[in-house]
Amino acid sequence: MKLKLTSIFITLLILSCSNDTKTERLEMAANNPFNTELNEPIKYADVTADHISSYVSVVMDNTAQDIDDIIALENLTFDNTFKENDRISNNLIKASNNVFIFFGNSPDSLTRAAGLKASEDLGVLFTDLGANKALYKTLQKFADSKEGQALEGLEKKLMTQSLDGYRQSGVYLNATDLATYKKLNKEISELANQSSTNMNSHEVVLVLDEKQAAGLSENFKDTYKLADGGYEIPVVNATIKPVMENAISSDVRLAYATKKANIAADKNVTILDSLISKRNQLGKLMGFESFAGYKLQFNMAKNPARVWDFLNGLVEAATPKALEDIEVLKTFRNETLNTPNDSRPINPWNLEYYKNQLLKTKYQLDDEKIREYFPMDACLEGMLTLYQELLGLEFRKVVNPSVWHEDVTMYEVYENGKMTGRFYLDLYPRPNKEAFFYANPLTWGRQFENGYEIPSAMLLGNFTKPTDSQPSLLSSYQLRMLFHEFGHIVNMMAYEGPYTGLYWVKDDFAEGLSQIFENWVDDYDIISSFARHYETGEIFPKELFDNRLKAKNESSGLNAMYWLRRALYDTTIYDKYDPEKPLNTDDLWNDIDTELGIMNMTIAGTHPQASWTHIHGSAVYYYGYLWSEVYAQDMFTEFKKNGLRDTETGMKYKKLILANGDQRDNDEAVEEFLGRPTNNKAYIESLGLE
Repeated sequence: MKLKLTSIFITLLILSCSNDTKTERLEMAANNPFNTELNEPIKYADVTADHISSYVSVVMDNTAQDIDDIIALENLTFDNTFKENDRISNNLIKASNNVFIFFGNSPDSLTRAAGLKASEDLGVLFTDLGANKALYKTLQKFADSKEGQALEGLEKKLMTQSLDGYRQSGVYLNATDLATYKKLNKEISELANQSSTNMNSHEVVLVLDEKQAAGLSENFKDTYKLADGGYEIPVVNATIKPVMENAISSDVRLAYATKKANIAADKNVTILDSLISKRNQLGKLMGFESFAGYKLQFNMAKNPARVWDFLNGLVEAATPKALEDIEVLKTFRNETLNTPNDSRPINPWNLEYYKNQLLKTKYQLDDEKIREYFPMDACLEGMLTLYQELLGLEFRKVVNPSVWHEDVTMYEVYENGKMTGRFYLDLYPRPNKEAFFYANPLTWGRQFENGYEIPSAMLLGNFTKPTDSQPSLLSSYQLRMLFHEFGHIVNMMAYEGPYTGLYWVKDDFAEGLSQIFENWVDDYDIISSFARHYETGEIFPKELFDNRLKAKNESSGLNAMYWLRRALYDTTIYDKYDPEKPLNTDDLWNDIDTELGIMNMTIAGTHPQASWTHIHGSAVYYYGYLWSEVYAQDMFTEFKKNGLRDTETGMKYKKLILANGDQRDNDEAVEEFLGRPTNNKAYIESLGLE
């Protein structure tokens, strides 16, 4: 998932407010698609580059006037400081999220460029606002007043978190350091956006002849067949597993893996070096030993020491199983190749192939055959039906929606007959579209004087696109991914608080709210309710499903090491950076592999960090996938106990956890849901490491 903008912006938007003599504000042109009434959907199909520029210009100009009005206030109240602050924050975040869609997903180069410039302009504004000393003094003056000190509940929490944002945004710095802070933030934003552009604009392909394509399924080959009989396979997320798990030729697997790990390397390795250095400077400027310390201060983990303890503890727990997994694969390799005495390590480009061949041999599992039971339309309908039933919601598909690309679909969310949200699904790859999987909010729920602004969100995916001869067919992994990302969507749809500033949970808890839903794909009653062979209509066979469950913890130690290796990498570059001895981001992969002692996962001459979006745009985030999953698996024990379709448990989960946002301490909310303090027993068991 990617929330690099929203999770950062909410800590920086310390704005506010107005008085009775408020200067008249600018208005957008009536024909600008962004000029909407409350809860009126934006007509994305009509948006042009000029609309984006005009929209952001109006928002920024009006914000500047609002700031002047705040500073001029004499009689301070909660409503004209922090509540008004939240209203303006809402407008700015909405603007940022909606123009960012076009930067990352528009098929038109002019709107992409306008979206990028608008995002960067707003980024500069966010930095300036967070470091505005006069604005801060006004807000702090109210906080120190008798009325401010008497605040309770959500109002007190909103005030406290708003002021906390200043501690992350340079307001205490002297003039020289403040100028440096603003300069660093601007440069970091520009570098991260440029790296994203480099990742999205690549056109890397692998061309194979019939012999080289041996092992690939006929359906897969037909999707990428050339007129001369060969195959041109795009090196994108949707093709990784089909090629790396099935291509018989080790040379083909090496060629694909090398191309994938070198996407944007000619530009992004240097960009990453700059990002690491500038973020380190920023962290130290703000009084921390590292950027990680600066970034983690308001997360659940609080500081790098706790993250290191957490990761090292998991490494210790996972290592014995990972070593066992390697030996199992070596034995399988040697038996398959009839080389019983071969003690050589497994090459990294062969790892997924051996794992897949082991599943085929030991459990009669062929994911390419399993795909045939998971056509996207059926999976999507089954998943939506489940979420509606479990959480007491209704999703209504909108006919002929106004969207940014013809592939995008739109749904309205209803609860008890009342519309409570809206979401968009952008599921298939195309040129110049972001190549990842994530969910992102577009508007955040908030109470206004004229009504409640319902949340809206988008799910971006890169699943295999349907062709004239067959539908999009999901692998087991992709089905799990779909359930995961849509879990973020229902989390966003569930929020019902009055303030935007309390909408989003801590970064290292956010993934858990969707990771929990991955468990539903491991239940046969759930799967069999929608999984049908796309040609014959046969229900997903129970024997095949049982074999999937038996194989769940095959290579679970190695799978855990995949996440740990990346979490260690992310945490290292942003916590252990020494400007006197700048680390080599290529060598670091080898250093971590050596330290873990499992196997060398790095292919010589490759730079996988160049196209890893998290470390460019969402630094010090990756450990959070593991941290969150501890909560996810523990919360899932309630559904295991009461039933995976139990609406009462689902509604309780929606009310206490999903709808909460950050209005209430996350640990407290989880403890009430479970009826006890949380623990990691279910998580360790889920990895097969107990």
